[in-house]
Amino acid sequence: MIINPDQLNTNKNDISIHKNQFDHLASSLSKQGIEVDQIVAKLANFQVAIPSWALGAGGTRFGRFSYYGEPASLEQKLEDIGIIHALTKSAGAVSLHIPWDIPEDYKAIKELANSLDIKFDAVNSNTFQDQPNAKESYKFGSLSNTSKTVRDQAIAHNREVIDIGKELGSKSITVWLADGSSFPGQNNFQTALSHTQNSLKEIYNVLPDDWKLFIEYKPYEPYFYSTVIQDWGTSFLLANECGEKAYTLVDLGHHLPNTNIEQIVATLMWKGKLGGFHFNDSKYGDDDITVGSIKPYALFLIFNELVYGMNNNPQNPELSWMIDASHNLKDPLEDLIQSLEAIQVIYAKALLVDQHQLKEAQKNNDVTLCQEILQNAYLTDVRPLVKQARLQQHGAINPLKAYRSLLVREQLVKERGKHTVATGL
Repeated sequence: MIINPDQLNTNKNDISIHKNQFDHLASSLSKQGIEVDQIVAKLANFQVAIPSWALGAGGTRFGRFSYYGEPASLEQKLEDIGIIHALTKSAGAVSLHIPWDIPEDYKAIKELANSLDIKFDAVNSNTFQDQPNAKESYKFGSLSNTSKTVRDQAIAHNREVIDIGKELGSKSITVWLADGSSFPGQNNFQTALSHTQNSLKEIYNVLPDDWKLFIEYKPYEPYFYSTVIQDWGTSFLLANECGEKAYTLVDLGHHLPNTNIEQIVATLMWKGKLGGFHFNDSKYGDDDITVGSIKPYALFLIFNELVYGMNNNPQNPELSWMIDASHNLKDPLEDLIQSLEAIQVIYAKALLVDQHQLKEAQKNNDVTLCQEILQNAYLTDVRPLVKQARLQQHGAINPLKAYRSLLVREQLVKERGKHTVATGL
């Protein structure tokens, strides 16, 4: 299913309402000295990658409830991202998970992606589960394993992922390790970290000159006593050991409760070592639920630091953005549309923050004014700015409303059948 621009925004009433709301907001912001056109342009250019594993139903340790019309091939996954991108104009990239989504025909896949205005973002390796016909098992770790044979197999897989990414035009690889232990004494912490560091260096050494290595971290799960790369400091340490093309990747769900993620972001950007971001939301742990559904103000505070860093830390590279979510209850495409909307809204709010005024208030230790500056931006309804950015790119004023009115899921079920299952899940 392909959505054409002439199928969108046919409701003249919606256009009229949006124009009134946008004109009112733009006038109010302009009187405050805010360059509305610049904000709309930044929103229009902001693209978030969709992971290839997020187009089907997710699951929990206890079960997975399939969603009708799931994409059964990489081609169908790209088509689903094409639908989301046509509606939102902010999903112009895909992040492939290997070996779940290895192209059978690279030329055809690239042509399909190009026709849908989709680029290939970071490729993701998988050493957290055993693959069919693999000689060695990752039950007790991969890059950190006590066995050199197992480590070599995991390194070889990452090298293969880089080769696949090169074929597609990707420029980065993300490494997330499940390696760890569930019982005291199971692993020697220093040995496990040393093995991981040496393994990552071997992967880093085969990176093309224009590539980046993103090192992800997570404090627990699937192991519950220790994980080898448990926090941003360990990831930062490993990235420094690897070299200038290695960076830390922040997943919003990969933190212990009440962790100050915005401070982590600020520190990494100051040191030029924040490479990418995985968006989701959580209540208890790595819940991987819809962005902004639980802690939107926390996300705003993180974006405030991101915006500051993008403007003031030229030593930090352009960031890679991706949604990392699990859709056990919702239509996956609807959930992704909601997440993209939340990201754009929060980004717009952060762009409203008067950083010069905030800096002066901080200099004067005016704590009350600092809070007012942030909350005034956060409490502004910026949805008209987001809608205007989409309209300028010929997207939908209300993507979710358009998705439902066009009966997208019903059409996908008709094309694919009810009981298709997304690859890799």
